[in-house]
Formats: sequence, structure tokens, C-alpha cells
Amino acid sequence: MTAQDITARPATAPPTAATGPTAQPAQEAREARQARRRPVKTRDPFFDNAKFLAIVLVVMGHAIEPMRGTREAHALYLFVYMFHMPVFIIVTGYFSRTFTFSTGKARKLITNIAVPYVIFETAYSVFRWAGGGKDFEISLLAPVWLTWFLMAAFFWRLSTPVWQQLRWPISIAILIALLSGMNELPSTFEMHRTLGLLPFFVVGLALEPKHFALLRRPACRLAAGAVLAGGVVVAFAAHRHMSIEWAYWRHGNDYLGVSELTGTAMRLGMLAASLLLSAAFLALVPARATWFTGLGAATLYAYLLHGFPVKLAGYEHWYGADWLQGPAGVAAVAALGVPLTIVLTQPAVRKRLRWAVEPRLSWAFRPLRRS
Repeated sequence: MTAQDITARPATAPPTAATGPTAQPAQEAREARQARRRPVKTRDPFFDNAKFLAIVLVVMGHAIEPMRGTREAHALYLFVYMFHMPVFIIVTGYFSRTFTFSTGKARKLITNIAVPYVIFETAYSVFRWAGGGKDFEISLLAPVWLTWFLMAAFFWRLSTPVWQQLRWPISIAILIALLSGMNELPSTFEMHRTLGLLPFFVVGLALEPKHFALLRRPACRLAAGAVLAGGVVVAFAAHRHMSIEWAYWRHGNDYLGVSELTGTAMRLGMLAASLLLSAAFLALVPARATWFTGLGAATLYAYLLHGFPVKLAGYEHWYGADWLQGPAGVAAVAALGVPLTIVLTQPAVRKRLRWAVEPRLSWAFRPLRRS
């Protein structure tokens, strides 16, 4: 009830059927009936399916990373890295379309991104020191390994209102990404990745449900299969002639040893290829509910947690086994990414680690002010 409701009613109004001792139960009954009639928001299984399949690729890619000395691992690693994170960034942009600087949105930005970043940046720094023998150092300004995505997502989402005011946001984002490669930016805030991958976030902001419906047409799905198969072929043909650093998006042209013209052309080609492969991947994602749809809601758990067993395997030299040095070993390690992802997205894991991945921090905020 607002102040206007109170002042609009005469102070000496006579009792009616809506007042008196039965008014509150009657009002509660009306509210209950309205709540039952109100449509319940449901999750779109397509996006949960896409997130689960994409996180499987992330885990598989990180699992075979120490095996890149083999031809198969290096080529598959390059292929996966061309689009697995762009898919996540596009979906992140799509679900950021309604972001504003309102109180509720700002609080979610803190609890869903900023606080988990601090927790896992600290955890991975300690883990690297304890298990990997690195110097003890915790720097929240220079992300450790996979935590860069949270930091970048924080800045991308903050910039949402700006992109929504521009007439040509995608073109401007591409221009920024190309210009960022012409300078060796500091590692602080992962500036190269944040700016280089920005176009995918802005593309996500520009997408509408009709665009995803278009991808699910039979002709598009057929073409998508051919695109992904061609991507594998190209990766096997080109992986020895292309530095994997291009797929990391973390350095400028000077570091990569190319001229500004060559670097700009390469980045533009990378953006186009990654966008094409991302669209092909999304076209093949099932739109119906599947056995893994429910797990797609917990992909952040798999993303933030899988690094510990993967890094532990490297620290303990488990990749040194002879049987792993070949196509069969690469396939076996990659396949382990599937059960690992499934385990890390289980309700039991979510329940025990919700405090770190999805912290509830209502106690840390001021009471919401209502009109």
C-alpha cells in the first residue's frame, strides 16, 4: 500500500464488507487466487542445454590442455577454443539485455559475479601455491587462469546500458576489439580478453528469440553440421601453423610477432570464424528438455570447480603415463570431461558449495527502499 492509497480514503469512512475483522483473510484469499492465475516463469530448455554442452567442451578442452604435444590434442584444443567461450559470452549477453543499474540488478551483479570471483581467485591462488609450487600471491586485479571470465563478465554487464543506446553497437564493439590488438595492454583486468571478446557479448545483447528460432530450422541445422565438421578439418590442417595464443585473446599484435595490418586481419577472421562456429553449435543444440537440461542451470559450478582436479592432475604428473601419449589417450582424457561435468553440476555439489558460487548476502546490503 502506498501513501496515495492511504490519503485517498476518508478518515471517517463507514465500515463496509471489505473492512472489519474478516477483511484480512478475504484479502489474502484474493491474493492467493491471483497468484494461482499469474503465469509462472519457466526456464527455456534450449539455453540450459546449450550451457551444459558448452561447459562440457570447456572441461574437455582444459583436460587435454597438458597433452598438446600430441597432434590430436593440439588440433582438438584449437577447434574447441575457437568457439566454446564465445558461446558462453553470447548467451551471457543475451541474458543481460534487461540489465539496469536498479538496486536488485546491482545486487545480483555483486552476489553472482563479483563475490564468487573474489572467492575463487583466492582459492586458485592458494591452490597454485600449495600444489603447484608457485610463489604465494593473491592479486584480484590479475585473474588466475579461468577466473578471468567472471571479471570480464562483470565489466561487460556493467556496460550494457551504454551499448543499448548506440545505433551500431556491434560495429563499434568490433572496432574496439581490433584496436585493442594494436596495443600491448596491461594484464590488469585481463584487458585484452575483455576488449577482444567484447563483440560476442554485444552480439548476444542484439539477439532476439526469433534469431535462435531461425537457427533451429532444418536447413540451418544441416548446414551447422557441415560447418562444425569443416572446422575440425581446418583445425587439423592449420594447428601447426597457427599459434594457440590467437585463440586465447590475451596479447596484442606485437607480442604475437605480426604487423598491425596482419594482426587486424587475423583478429577479424577469428571473430568471423568464432561467430560462425558458435552459430553452428547453437543450431545443433536440442530445444526440448533432455536428461541434462536440469544440469544446465548449474554450469557455473562446473566452470569454477573443474579447474581443481584438472590442475591437480598436472601437479601430480598424471599426464606422464605412456598410454596417454596417443590418439586413444587423448580421447580417453577428453571423454572424462563428461562425467566430471555431470558430477560437478549435481544437486549435492550445489548444496554444499552454494555459499561460494551463489552466496546469499542479503545481510550485507541495506534494506530495499520502496516508494
